[in-house]
Amino acid sequence: MAEGKQPALADLVLANRNQTEAEKVTDFIWMIHDSSNAYLVTTKDGDVMVNTGFSPNAEKNVTLLAPRRTGPLRYIVLTQSHPDHFGGLKAFREPETKVVGGPGFEQALFDMMDLQPYFGPRVRKLWGAVLGNNARPPDPGPIEPDVLVDRDLTLELGERTFQLISAPEGETVDNLVVWMPREKVAFIGNVHGPVWLSFPFLNTLRGDKPRLIQNYLKAMRRIRDLGAELLITGHGQPIVGAEQIRADLTKMIDAAEWVRTYTLEGMKAGKDVHTLMREVKMPEHLRIGEFHGKVSWGVKSIWREYSGWFHYEDGTTDLFGVPRRSVHDDITALAGGADKLAARARQRLQAGEPLEALHLVEIALNASPGERSALEVKRDASALLLERSGGQNLSETMWLRSEIAECEEALG
Repeated sequence: MAEGKQPALADLVLANRNQTEAEKVTDFIWMIHDSSNAYLVTTKDGDVMVNTGFSPNAEKNVTLLAPRRTGPLRYIVLTQSHPDHFGGLKAFREPETKVVGGPGFEQALFDMMDLQPYFGPRVRKLWGAVLGNNARPPDPGPIEPDVLVDRDLTLELGERTFQLISAPEGETVDNLVVWMPREKVAFIGNVHGPVWLSFPFLNTLRGDKPRLIQNYLKAMRRIRDLGAELLITGHGQPIVGAEQIRADLTKMIDAAEWVRTYTLEGMKAGKDVHTLMREVKMPEHLRIGEFHGKVSWGVKSIWREYSGWFHYEDGTTDLFGVPRRSVHDDITALAGGADKLAARARQRLQAGEPLEALHLVEIALNASPGERSALEVKRDASALLLERSGGQNLSETMWLRSEIAECEEALG
């Protein structure tokens, strides 16, 4: 993949840059593209927002939607507790606006914001090159919903009905779906993830609470059962037509169910998680995108969900708080030095085994962080993995690019 080319998900989250006016979805729905899209729904008795976009773009989003406003903003519905959904809340909120969040919104928000000293650097490593300055977004102000949905809640406004349906576990445990039964329109946020017809990211690289596969499947089936004729997601364009929507949802459900069954059957057959990750191959008729989550990562998440954190094959040391890197100095000394490990790693890389090469240089670099030959192998192995990846998955791509950049910086 060319260095300048971005994965598909990067283009979706940056779509706001080129938007100069709100995009019409229907006569009563207007869309703003953002890191996660914001939607205005008009009624005879005021307006409703479904999500508010990201805080760096808040004022722009308000301006773009202003010509489409038809009355006071009665409600803002937040489909999940992520900053790209609530970031524009302060800019959009009016004195009489009621903000609605899903079950567990407040706790999920607190956990995420409280852990920013941990999550922040991880997010910036994965997303910094995509988001630029927006990787450190401005403070959106206090996020305090006026209404918290338990399981379901119905709002009546003007001639429209909004059924708010709890749909864990999408990207967060507090996910809401907004269903308009008369119009057959469903706003589903990122229940399925950020890219349509793509495998879910059950436990993200940046760090987040893991999604349980059965809860994800339950939410997706409930959305399918609505019978929507227009399905509006958190990114990209809406999906049109009941038949197409049902077919797409069924494919995503069947793909996730297949991976769950594959993983559990492999566990029963005595296979370890790494073997299952290496050997997994989706049937052709179930293959969907791997732009955010990946099938092999789904195997790992499901394995851990059912098996827990203890790896029997790793033995006693996995029970205690002493990591393997505590003996990397010893291994390096026995090998004759970090340069010797790096030379062996270079051989593995030349044999087309970049992951084995990385295992070796990680030992060398833990013992001797400045070892140039090890840094060179790490850089080259990461570059080979990036080339092999095809640049489809954003987290994988940006992780490898970050690793390469860090090696080049250390090498001067």
